[in-house]
Formats: sequence, structure tokens, C-alpha cells
Amino acid sequence: MLEAIDVTYKVGGRELISGISVLFAPGKLHLIVGPNGAGKSTLIKVLARYLRPQIGRVEYDGIDVANTGEADLAKRRAVLSQAVEAAFPLTAREIVMMGRYPHFGGRPGPVDEKIVDEMMELFDVAEFADRNYQTLSGGERQRVNFARVLAQIWIDREHSSHDGLGPRYLFLDEPLTFLDIRHQLAFMKMVKDFASHADVVTVGVVHDLNLAGRFADDVVMLHEGRVKAVGAAVDVLTSENIRNVFGVEPSFIPAAGVGTHLIFD
Repeated sequence: MLEAIDVTYKVGGRELISGISVLFAPGKLHLIVGPNGAGKSTLIKVLARYLRPQIGRVEYDGIDVANTGEADLAKRRAVLSQAVEAAFPLTAREIVMMGRYPHFGGRPGPVDEKIVDEMMELFDVAEFADRNYQTLSGGERQRVNFARVLAQIWIDREHSSHDGLGPRYLFLDEPLTFLDIRHQLAFMKMVKDFASHADVVTVGVVHDLNLAGRFADDVVMLHEGRVKAVGAAVDVLTSENIRNVFGVEPSFIPAAGVGTHLIFD
């Protein structure tokens, strides 16, 4: 369980998020939506402990994350940001292996090697294994980083145990940047599947309301740094909420197999 309790984060006296209290249950995909400047990325960074709130607290499984050691946190919390640069000419496989660093000392073991191979296959980047990461396109880099992030908290249940580490936490800050539509849909399906694990809490930020409506189990809508609505997509992505928060007029079009599709006037 992940909980933000009366969280406020300020920069120079300006509140980027204010008085946010929201609960994120395991086994579900939680997506945060809102217009530019609503506080989406700030909230994700606070939830992931990249930023420390001036007011309030964030609890992982009932424990204030401010009191959690970095080494322990790195084994069970992974964050995918919008863009990741490499300062050195590392191969794509070396980038993915970085996700396993918290789990070994010195050299990676057989389980680490196996997980990296599996993640590269899963995200369709195995063919880039020996390529210089800096030579990849933006979309290819993003897929490599998906593999790195998931490798960080992946469990090879055949050869290792997760006992004692507690729940795993996956944070995604606008993860679809640079991806074409095929890879956007493929990624969202994989995230949805991973998020269904009973010991995983998954929270992401997306701009596309149609993707949020299709894939999210719960949607958090932010407006001017505060929670406007939270709940099932059908209850949050309403005409009134979209009109008031985004300033556009939505129309709801039935779409076979995916529920309802939104278009905007």
C-alpha cells in the first residue's frame, strides 16, 4: 500500500502540489492525469522520494518513506523518467544491467544476467544489446530504459526469493515519450499486466486521456496542484471534470473492445 497524507511541496514559496491525500492500492494500475502545470510530475517525484515534501508524508506499507534506507529502497522502488541520458558510451545491455546494481556487489550473478536477458526480450530491444546506447533513437532508448526499470524490481521466482523486502513500487513519469503508437499500446499492456501482481503498487503519469480511460484501474485527476477527482476512470473522466480541468468539450464515442473513445471540440 502507498499513501500520500496531506502532502504539500513548495518551490520559492509557491505550492506546486497542495494538501494531497490519496491512497494507491497494490494490484492495480493507477494513472495521474491533468493539464500542464497541474503538479503531476511533482507528485510522482514526491511519491518516489525524489523530492521531500515540506508538509505531510508518504508511507510505503504504513512506514514513512523518509525513514527508509536508500539501499533497501533501491531494491523495491523503480522510477522511469521522461528522458535518461548516458554520459559514457555504454551498450544497451549495460544500461539495462544498471537496474540490477542494487541487488549485487562486485559482479552480476546468473540471476541478474537472466533477468536482464528476459527484460530485453520483453521490451523488444535484444537486438540492440551490443549497440552504443547513445546511437539509439529516442524511442529505442526509452524501450531500453523500460527494460532497465523493470529489471530493477523484477523477481526471478525460480532462483531467488523476495521474502522480507515487502511490496514493490513502480513509478512512471510520462513513460510514452518518444514511442510510436504500436510501442505505446504494447508498453501499456505490459505495465497493466505487471501492475496486477498483488505485491506491486504502480503509479504513472500520462497525458492521453484515452489511454488512461482504457488501461487505468484508478485515475487521479489533478488541477492546480490539488486532487480534483479520484476513482475509476468512468467516474473521473466525466464531461464536467474534463471541461472544468482541461477547458475542452469532450464527446464520448463507443469503441468496440476498448469501451469509450474521447474526442474533443
